[in-house]
Amino acid sequence: MRFITANLNGIRSAANKGFFDWLPQQQADAVGVQEVKAQDEHVANIFCSPGGLKGHFHYAQKKGYSGVGLYTREEPSDLITGIGVPEFDDEGRYIEKRFDKPGRKLSLISCYFPSGSSGPERQEAKYRFLAAIYPHLQALKAERDFILVADVNIAHKEADLKNWKGNQKNSGFLPEERAWLSKLFATDKEGGGLVDVYRRLQPDTTDACYTWWSNRGQAYAKNVGWRLDYHLATPALAALARREAIYKDQKFSDHAPLTIDYDFTL
Repeated sequence: MRFITANLNGIRSAANKGFFDWLPQQQADAVGVQEVKAQDEHVANIFCSPGGLKGHFHYAQKKGYSGVGLYTREEPSDLITGIGVPEFDDEGRYIEKRFDKPGRKLSLISCYFPSGSSGPERQEAKYRFLAAIYPHLQALKAERDFILVADVNIAHKEADLKNWKGNQKNSGFLPEERAWLSKLFATDKEGGGLVDVYRRLQPDTTDACYTWWSNRGQAYAKNVGWRLDYHLATPALAALARREAIYKDQKFSDHAPLTIDYDFTL
Protein backbone atom coordinates (compact mmCIF):
# COMPACT_ATOMS: atom_id res chain seq x y z
CA MET A 1 0.00 0.00 0.00
CA ARG A 2 1.37 3.39 -1.01
CA PHE A 3 0.27 6.20 1.34
CA ILE A 4 1.07 9.86 0.61
CA THR A 5 0.65 12.80 2.96
CA ALA A 6 0.69 16.39 1.73
CA ASN A 7 -0.14 19.72 3.32
CA LEU A 8 -1.58 21.59 0.34
CA ASN A 9 -1.79 25.09 1.83
CA GLY A 10 -5.01 25.42 -0.14
CA ILE A 11 -6.36 22.70 -2.40
CA ARG A 12 -7.15 25.15 -5.19
CA SER A 13 -3.69 26.70 -4.99
CA ALA A 14 -2.00 23.27 -5.06
CA ALA A 15 -4.15 22.27 -8.05
CA ASN A 16 -3.00 25.36 -9.93
CA LYS A 17 0.59 24.36 -9.20
CA GLY A 18 0.13 20.87 -10.65
CA PHE A 19 -0.62 18.69 -7.64
CA PHE A 20 -3.50 16.84 -9.32
CA ASP A 21 -1.46 16.32 -12.47
CA TRP A 22 1.31 14.75 -10.42
CA LEU A 23 -0.86 12.67 -8.11
CA PRO A 24 -2.26 10.05 -10.56
CA GLN A 25 1.30 9.26 -11.66
CA GLN A 26 2.16 8.14 -8.14
CA GLN A 27 -0.23 5.16 -8.18
CA ALA A 28 -1.07 5.77 -4.54
CA ASP A 29 -3.60 3.67 -2.65
CA ALA A 30 -4.27 6.41 -0.10
CA VAL A 31 -3.54 10.13 0.14
CA GLY A 32 -4.02 12.32 3.18
CA VAL A 33 -4.16 16.06 2.61
CA GLN A 34 -4.16 18.90 5.11
CA GLU A 35 -4.95 22.62 4.97
CA VAL A 36 -7.56 22.16 2.26
CA LYS A 37 -8.76 25.74 2.90
CA ALA A 38 -12.01 25.15 1.01
CA GLN A 39 -15.62 24.08 1.40
CA ASP A 40 -17.61 21.38 -0.35
CA GLU A 41 -18.72 23.72 -3.14
CA HIS A 42 -15.07 24.22 -4.07
CA VAL A 43 -14.15 20.51 -3.98
CA ALA A 44 -17.15 18.39 -5.04
CA ASN A 45 -16.93 17.20 -8.66
CA ILE A 46 -13.60 19.02 -9.04
CA PHE A 47 -11.03 17.58 -6.64
CA CYS A 48 -12.93 14.63 -5.17
CA SER A 49 -11.88 11.77 -7.51
CA PRO A 50 -8.30 12.16 -8.83
CA GLY A 51 -6.87 9.17 -10.64
CA GLY A 52 -9.47 6.67 -9.44
CA LEU A 53 -9.18 7.71 -5.79
CA LYS A 54 -12.28 8.64 -3.79
CA GLY A 55 -11.95 11.62 -1.51
CA HIS A 56 -13.76 12.40 1.73
CA PHE A 57 -13.24 15.62 3.65
CA HIS A 58 -13.62 17.31 7.02
CA TYR A 59 -14.00 21.03 6.38
CA ALA A 60 -13.54 23.88 8.82
CA GLN A 61 -16.59 25.97 9.58
CA LYS A 62 -14.47 29.06 8.93
CA LYS A 63 -14.09 29.56 5.19
CA GLY A 64 -10.58 29.44 3.75
CA TYR A 65 -9.18 27.79 6.87
CA SER A 66 -7.72 24.41 7.85
CA GLY A 67 -9.62 21.33 6.62
CA VAL A 68 -8.40 17.81 5.87
CA GLY A 69 -9.11 15.16 3.28
CA LEU A 70 -8.44 11.48 2.77
CA TYR A 71 -8.41 9.80 -0.63
CA THR A 72 -8.45 6.01 -0.93
CA ARG A 73 -8.80 3.56 -3.77
CA GLU A 74 -10.90 1.21 -1.66
CA GLU A 75 -14.21 2.15 -0.10
CA PRO A 76 -14.08 2.23 3.71
CA SER A 77 -16.29 0.21 6.01
CA ASP A 78 -16.80 3.34 8.12
CA LEU A 79 -15.98 7.05 8.04
CA ILE A 80 -15.32 9.24 11.09
CA THR A 81 -14.77 13.00 11.18
CA GLY A 82 -13.51 14.78 14.26
CA ILE A 83 -12.28 13.62 17.66
CA GLY A 84 -15.33 14.65 19.67
CA VAL A 85 -13.91 18.00 20.81
CA PRO A 86 -16.01 20.82 19.31
CA GLU A 87 -13.23 23.42 19.48
CA PHE A 88 -11.13 21.41 17.06
CA ASP A 89 -13.83 19.56 15.17
CA ASP A 90 -15.17 22.95 14.08
CA GLU A 91 -11.74 23.58 12.57
CA GLY A 92 -11.82 20.45 10.38
CA ARG A 93 -8.72 18.68 11.67
CA TYR A 94 -9.39 14.91 11.62
CA ILE A 95 -10.80 12.36 9.19
CA GLU A 96 -10.57 8.59 9.62
CA LYS A 97 -11.49 5.76 7.24
CA ARG A 98 -11.87 2.28 8.61
CA PHE A 99 -11.17 -0.84 6.58
CA ASP A 100 -12.42 -3.63 8.80
CA LYS A 101 -12.54 -7.28 7.76
CA PRO A 102 -12.99 -10.48 9.78
CA GLY A 103 -9.99 -10.70 12.06
CA ARG A 104 -8.69 -7.23 11.18
CA LYS A 105 -9.45 -3.71 12.35
CA LEU A 106 -7.51 -1.06 10.44
CA SER A 107 -7.80 2.71 10.06
CA LEU A 108 -6.18 5.35 7.88
CA ILE A 109 -6.30 8.90 9.20
CA SER A 110 -5.46 12.38 7.93
CA CYS A 111 -4.95 15.02 10.61
CA TYR A 112 -3.86 18.64 10.80
CA PHE A 113 -2.37 19.69 14.13
CA PRO A 114 -2.73 23.38 15.04
CA SER A 115 0.12 25.81 14.60
CA GLY A 116 1.02 28.07 17.49
CA SER A 117 3.27 30.40 15.53
CA SER A 118 0.76 33.26 15.27
CA GLY A 119 0.83 33.99 18.98
CA PRO A 120 0.25 32.82 22.58
CA GLU A 121 -3.49 32.26 22.13
CA ARG A 122 -2.96 29.77 19.30
CA GLN A 123 -0.08 28.14 21.15
CA GLU A 124 -2.41 27.46 24.06
CA ALA A 125 -4.95 26.02 21.60
CA LYS A 126 -2.19 23.81 20.24
CA TYR A 127 -1.47 22.50 23.73
CA ARG A 128 -5.18 21.82 24.24
CA PHE A 129 -5.25 19.87 20.98
CA LEU A 130 -2.22 17.81 22.02
CA ALA A 131 -3.91 17.06 25.34
CA ALA A 132 -7.08 15.95 23.53
CA ILE A 133 -5.58 13.94 20.66
CA TYR A 134 -3.26 11.87 22.87
CA PRO A 135 -5.97 9.90 24.74
CA HIS A 136 -7.96 9.68 21.51
CA LEU A 137 -5.06 7.93 19.79
CA GLN A 138 -4.43 5.72 22.80
CA ALA A 139 -8.04 4.56 22.85
CA LEU A 140 -7.88 3.92 19.11
CA LYS A 141 -4.62 1.97 19.46
CA ALA A 142 -6.23 -0.24 22.10
CA GLU A 143 -8.84 -1.47 19.61
CA ARG A 144 -7.26 -1.27 16.13
CA ASP A 145 -4.16 -0.75 14.02
CA PHE A 146 -3.86 2.57 12.23
CA ILE A 147 -1.64 4.89 10.24
CA LEU A 148 -2.16 8.58 10.88
CA VAL A 149 -0.62 10.98 8.39
CA ALA A 150 -0.40 14.57 9.49
CA ASP A 151 1.17 17.95 9.48
CA VAL A 152 2.05 17.75 13.17
CA ASN A 153 3.58 21.23 13.26
CA ILE A 154 6.34 19.95 15.55
CA ALA A 155 9.93 19.08 14.70
CA HIS A 156 10.84 16.31 17.12
CA LYS A 157 14.63 16.41 17.39
CA GLU A 158 17.59 18.55 16.42
CA ALA A 159 18.06 16.57 13.20
CA ASP A 160 14.53 17.56 12.13
CA LEU A 161 15.22 21.21 11.39
CA LYS A 162 18.12 23.24 10.06
CA ASN A 163 18.38 26.01 12.65
CA TRP A 164 17.53 24.10 15.80
CA LYS A 165 19.66 26.29 18.08
CA GLY A 166 17.81 29.44 17.08
CA ASN A 167 14.34 27.88 17.29
CA GLN A 168 14.29 26.45 20.81
CA LYS A 169 11.92 29.20 21.97
CA ASN A 170 9.73 29.13 18.86
CA SER A 171 6.49 27.26 18.29
CA GLY A 172 7.15 23.98 16.56
CA PHE A 173 10.33 23.26 18.50
CA LEU A 174 9.36 24.13 22.06
CA PRO A 175 10.49 21.69 24.76
CA GLU A 176 6.88 20.93 25.76
CA GLU A 177 5.93 20.07 22.17
CA ARG A 178 8.96 17.88 21.63
CA ALA A 179 8.35 16.12 24.95
CA TRP A 180 4.79 15.38 23.82
CA LEU A 181 6.11 13.61 20.73
CA SER A 182 8.71 11.75 22.76
CA LYS A 183 5.94 10.49 25.04
CA LEU A 184 3.83 9.49 22.03
CA PHE A 185 6.74 7.43 20.69
CA ALA A 186 7.85 5.96 24.02
CA THR A 187 7.51 2.19 24.35
CA ASP A 188 7.40 1.94 28.15
CA LYS A 189 4.11 1.49 30.00
CA GLU A 190 3.69 5.27 30.32
CA GLY A 191 4.33 5.90 26.62
CA GLY A 192 2.04 6.06 23.62
CA GLY A 193 3.79 3.29 21.72
CA LEU A 194 3.31 4.81 18.27
CA VAL A 195 6.05 4.79 15.65
CA ASP A 196 7.52 7.67 13.65
CA VAL A 197 7.63 5.64 10.43
CA TYR A 198 9.97 7.94 8.50
CA ARG A 199 12.52 7.75 11.31
CA ARG A 200 12.16 3.98 11.44
CA LEU A 201 13.27 3.88 7.81
CA GLN A 202 15.70 6.81 7.96
CA PRO A 203 17.01 7.10 11.52
CA ASP A 204 19.98 9.33 10.70
CA THR A 205 18.86 11.59 7.83
CA THR A 206 19.22 15.33 8.45
CA ASP A 207 19.03 17.86 5.59
CA ALA A 208 17.16 15.45 3.31
CA CYS A 209 14.34 14.91 5.83
CA TYR A 210 12.72 18.35 5.67
CA THR A 211 9.13 18.68 4.46
CA TRP A 212 8.40 22.38 5.15
CA TRP A 213 10.20 25.62 4.34
CA SER A 214 9.30 29.15 5.34
CA ASN A 215 8.32 31.47 2.52
CA ARG A 216 10.60 34.08 4.04
CA GLY A 217 14.01 34.77 2.57
CA GLN A 218 15.64 31.96 0.61
CA ALA A 219 14.62 29.13 2.95
CA TYR A 220 13.62 26.72 0.18
CA ALA A 221 16.55 27.52 -2.08
CA LYS A 222 18.98 27.10 0.82
CA ASN A 223 17.08 24.07 2.25
CA VAL A 224 16.57 25.77 5.61
CA GLY A 225 13.68 23.46 6.44
CA TRP A 226 11.76 21.57 9.10
CA ARG A 227 10.38 18.04 9.23
CA LEU A 228 6.75 18.67 10.18
CA ASP A 229 4.91 15.99 8.16
CA TYR A 230 4.66 12.50 9.62
CA HIS A 231 3.35 8.99 9.25
CA LEU A 232 2.45 7.84 12.80
CA ALA A 233 1.59 4.15 12.99
CA THR A 234 0.88 1.37 15.41
CA PRO A 235 3.89 -0.98 15.67
CA ALA A 236 2.46 -3.82 13.58
CA LEU A 237 1.84 -1.55 10.60
CA ALA A 238 5.04 0.45 11.06
CA ALA A 239 6.98 -2.82 10.82
CA LEU A 240 5.57 -3.25 7.30
CA ALA A 241 6.98 0.08 6.02
CA ARG A 242 9.48 -0.56 3.24
CA ARG A 243 10.34 2.67 1.38
CA GLU A 244 9.99 6.41 1.86
CA ALA A 245 10.31 9.40 -0.45
CA ILE A 246 9.98 13.17 -0.05
CA TYR A 247 9.07 14.75 -3.38
CA LYS A 248 10.83 18.05 -4.05
CA ASP A 249 11.04 18.20 -7.86
CA GLN A 250 7.93 20.39 -7.97
CA LYS A 251 6.66 22.82 -5.35
CA PHE A 252 2.91 22.45 -4.81
CA SER A 253 2.87 24.34 -1.49
CA ASP A 254 5.24 25.29 1.31
CA HIS A 255 5.25 21.57 2.23
CA ALA A 256 6.59 18.61 0.24
CA PRO A 257 4.61 15.36 -0.14
CA LEU A 258 5.88 12.42 1.91
CA THR A 259 5.26 8.94 0.49
CA ILE A 260 5.72 5.66 2.35
CA ASP A 261 5.17 2.20 0.87
CA TYR A 262 3.83 -0.51 3.21
CA ASP A 263 3.85 -4.24 2.63
CA PHE A 264 0.11 -4.84 3.05
CA THR A 265 -3.10 -4.17 1.13
CA LEU A 266 -6.40 -2.66 2.17
